[in-house]
Parts: sequence; structure tokens; C-alpha cells
Amino acid sequence: MNPQAHIDGVLAGDRLVLSRTITLVESSLPEHRQMAAAIIDGLLPHTGKAVRLGITGVPGVGKSTFIEIFGMYLTSQGHRLAVLAVDPSSTRSRGSIMADKTRMEQLCVESMAFIRPSPSGGSLGGVARKTRETMLLCEAAGFDVIIVETVGVGQSETAVASMVDFFLVLMLAGAGDELQGIKKGVLEIADALAVNKADGDNVEKAAQAKKAYETALHLLNTASPAWSPPVLTCSAKENLGIDAIWQTVLAHKQAFETSGEFAEKRQKQALDWMWALIEEGLKDRFYKNPEIVKALPDLKRSVINGSVAPAAAADELLFFLDKRGPV
Repeated sequence: MNPQAHIDGVLAGDRLVLSRTITLVESSLPEHRQMAAAIIDGLLPHTGKAVRLGITGVPGVGKSTFIEIFGMYLTSQGHRLAVLAVDPSSTRSRGSIMADKTRMEQLCVESMAFIRPSPSGGSLGGVARKTRETMLLCEAAGFDVIIVETVGVGQSETAVASMVDFFLVLMLAGAGDELQGIKKGVLEIADALAVNKADGDNVEKAAQAKKAYETALHLLNTASPAWSPPVLTCSAKENLGIDAIWQTVLAHKQAFETSGEFAEKRQKQALDWMWALIEEGLKDRFYKNPEIVKALPDLKRSVINGSVAPAAAADELLFFLDKRGPV
């Protein structure tokens, strides 16, 4: 299939072509990368109109259940939804190990929804190397809401926050310290917090947690003068508070469009994407450089047996070509 066939199929909303194109974009083969670049360039004018959401949560918060219920709500409102669920890769097979589709039984058979579990490929924070491109493909295919689910480890939250318009952090109540599992860095990038499982005997605990999180947020400087991150309560199990979360997303979008920050944020997303690709390309070229490949085994052995310091070995590799004159 040539690039134009992929472009035409994606624009026509053909899910089979969309899936194949995402697989192509995720490929690390040089010929596939070339074709993927041509496809992305051809589809770029048809992107940018979707609402981009990032969702993360502390362990046990019920993130997949929330996304399924939230997704079903969105499709019932007439939205076409794409969920990009980034799986942590197996260190042996490099494949996905979480199987998101089996965790979202209703949503995966919903005609207005598209779920794409992708292995992270060992990239920083578990965020798939090509998530940005996949998001653009889904936008070009006509999906007007894109959810990027993080694996909730390391720096994945920061990476996802750099590619979405609204970042939602799901929290729990009644698990001891009300600030359990949350870091200052996550609070600083959150556009809203939602205390999940606010149902049954847990309603009062959720209200208490809400106050605790509001206090924590007030201690931080807001990232934007146009928006103060709210704390909401919800129950994915009882389907409570879901509409309020979506209305918060829309209110945030409206506030940012009015202040002019929405366009600035999209521009920053594009620049972040460029720098991410540059870093990826530099790393790729480093490991494929024939002189580096030749020198690396001996230097690794020297570091292991202690005859060369790690810093000295890194310096020699990083400046390998410089020591032999300008390239």
C-alpha cells in the first residue's frame, strides 16, 4: 500500500486502514519510517480539531473502568472517541502485557469508539514512542475526542501532559494518607483532580479527600492565570459525576481559547514533538554509528572490570567523532 492509499483510507474513516497505518507509524524499520513521515505530512492539514485528554491515576483507582464509563458517556453524546492506551512493554518480548481491550468490554464493541493498545517499546516513562503521530492519525480519521491513558509510572505523566490539552488525575479516598501516591510534579501539571469511587460508604471519605486535595492545590502556583484546577468527585461504578468532568474539560477549553493560551499550548505541543523526535533520532544514530558500534563492547568491558570510569567511557563515546576532527 502506497502513502496516498493510507492517507485516503484514514480520511475515509476506514478502521482497518487506520490500524495498519498506526502499525506502520510504530515500526522502527527505515523504509516504514519514510512512508510514515509522508503519510503524517499528508494528513497534517486534517488534524488539530479534536479535544486531547490525558488521564492518569494512582494504583487501584479504577482507571480502566473510569475510561470505559467516561467513553460510553462521550459516545452517547455523539462524540467519536479514540483511546490510546499505552501498555508497558514486556522486557523479553517487547509486546503489550496489559491487554486494555479486555479491560474495556463495553467500549471496545462501541461503534463510535476506537481503542488502540500500544506497547511502549521501553521508551521514557512507558509512553509509546509514536503516541503523538497515532493521535494525529485518529484525528484525521474523524475522531473528535482523543484520550491518552498513561501507565502511571515514572515520568509518563509529564510526557503525556506535553501532548494533550487537558490532563486529568484520578485519585482515591480512604486509603490512609489522602495525598497517597501523588507527587508535587503531578499536581503541578494537573488541570483537574477527580476522586473516584465516591459511592456507598465511601461518599464521606471522598468529600474529605476532596478538601485535602483542594488544600494541596492551593499551596501551588497555578500554571495559568485563566484556570485554577478544580477537585471533583465521581463514581465510575455508579456512573456519578461523569458529566461534571466533561463539562470541566469544555470549560477549560473555553477559558484557554478566550485567553489565547489554547493556540499557544498547541504550538508548544508541536515543538515538544519536534524535540522528542530529535532526541530519538540522535539516540538512534548514536547506536548505529559504525565507530561507536566498534568501540562500545571494549568500553563496556572496561567499565565492568573497573579499569575505566563510567564518566570517562561516556565522554569517549559521546565525543568519539569530535576527537577525529570535524564531521
